[in-house]
Amino acid sequence: MNVKNMITKAAMDQALEYISKNPEENLPKALNFLDNIGWTNLNDVSAPLHAILDDKSNIWYKYIMKLWEDIDVEVLKSFFKNFAVNATLLGVKRQMEMQEKHGCNIPWAILMDPTSACNLKCTGCWAAEYGNRLNMTYEELDSIINQANELGTYFFLFSGGEPLVRKNDIIRLCEAHPDCQFSAFTNGTLIDGEFADEMLRVKNFIPAISVEGFEDATDYRRGKGTFQKVEWAMKILREKRLPFGISCCYTSKNVNVIGSEEYFDQMIEWGAKFCWFFTYMPVGNSAVPELMATAKQRKFMYHRIREFRSTKPIFTLDFWNDGEYVDGCIAGGRRYLHINAYGDYEPCAFIHYSDSNIREKTLLEALKSPLFMAYHNGQPFNENHLRPCPLLDNYGALARMVDESGAHSTDLKSLEDVHTLCGKCRHACENWEITANKLWSESHC
Repeated sequence: MNVKNMITKAAMDQALEYISKNPEENLPKALNFLDNIGWTNLNDVSAPLHAILDDKSNIWYKYIMKLWEDIDVEVLKSFFKNFAVNATLLGVKRQMEMQEKHGCNIPWAILMDPTSACNLKCTGCWAAEYGNRLNMTYEELDSIINQANELGTYFFLFSGGEPLVRKNDIIRLCEAHPDCQFSAFTNGTLIDGEFADEMLRVKNFIPAISVEGFEDATDYRRGKGTFQKVEWAMKILREKRLPFGISCCYTSKNVNVIGSEEYFDQMIEWGAKFCWFFTYMPVGNSAVPELMATAKQRKFMYHRIREFRSTKPIFTLDFWNDGEYVDGCIAGGRRYLHINAYGDYEPCAFIHYSDSNIREKTLLEALKSPLFMAYHNGQPFNENHLRPCPLLDNYGALARMVDESGAHSTDLKSLEDVHTLCGKCRHACENWEITANKLWSESHC
C-alpha cells in the first residue's frame, strides 16, 4: 500500500470514530471538513450528501441516521472502510489504472459460486438441477480474491447453489481478508445464532436474503415452512444488530406483489437495509419463458422502484431498469463478472457461456480472453441505457459475441445453444424496445 492510501485510510478511521460518537451532529461536520480540505475524490458526492444532511426531513437523512441505531457500530465502521474506501474510493482509482494499462475491463465486484449444492429445490432455479457435484476449494477462492486485490477489486459476493452450505469457508475468507467487503445471495435458511455470532466477529459479511413475496408464494416456490425459517433468520440478524438486505426476482406471476407498497413496507419492517431487484431470465433448456415480465410489467417496476426511493427508507437497485445510472451493461468485468462452481469465468450470472477457467487462466488472463474482450469492445450495447442487456434487451448481441469468441455453454445439466436462448428472448426484446425508447425519450428530452 502506498503512503497516500495509508494516509487516506488512517484519516477515514479517525473520521468514522468521530462520526460514530454522535452521527447527527458530527456527520455534517465531517463532510464540511472534507469539503474544506479539497478532497477531490469526494467532489462528485459532496452536493448530494449535503442535500441529504442539510434536510432532516429527507427520507435518506433518516435512513443514514438509523444505520447507527440499528447496526453494530464496529460492523458499520468496517462496512464504510471496506466498501466506501477500499472497494470504491481507492479501489476504483486502481481499477481505472489497471484498465488503462491492460486495455480490458477490470471489475469493481466479483460474484462467485463456492458450491453448486443447495439445501432447497426451488421452482425455476437452475441451481436446483445441479446438485452438490461441484465446489471450488478454499484455496481457489482465496487465490481469486488475492488476484482481484492486485487489480483494485475489494468487493466479493457469493451465490450458488446455496453459498452458506460453505459458510465455514466463507467466514474463513472474511477473516483472511479483513480489508474486503463480502456478501452472499442466500435463501437464509442456514443462518442461525452461531453463524450470526461469526458474522459479528469478522464484521465484513452482509447477506442478501432471497424473498419473493409473502408466505404462500415463498413456500410454493421454495418449500413449506421456508418463509418462517427466513423470518426467523432475519429476527436473529436484527437482534444481533447485523445488516442484511433482500434479493428479489420479479416475474410475470409475482410482479404486482413485488412492486406493491405493502411488500416494500414489509421489507422495511423486517429490517432490510437494501433490496437488489432482478427480472426473470429464461436461462437453461428447462426454463419457462412465460415467467418473463412483459414490457408493461417491467415499466411498472421501473416507476414503482423510483417512486419508493423518495418515500421509503430502503436502498434499492434494479439491475436492468437502472442501467442509465451505470451507462449500460455492467457485466463482462466492466463492473462485475461471475465465476461458477466449476471455475468457469462467465460474463454474468445469467450468461452461462465461457472461454476460460480458473484452473487454466488467471483472472487477468480471463479478462483479456475473446469473450470478455467482446463485452469490453461492445459496451454499451445500446445508447439507450434502459436497454443494457445483450441478451434480454438487444436481440442477437449475445449470440454474436459467443460465436465470435468460440465460447461454450457452461450449463451443468443440459448444454444450451446460444441462438436458442436468444430466440426465447426475442419477443421480450422487441416489445421492451418500444417501451424503453419512449421512457428514454421522455426522461432525456
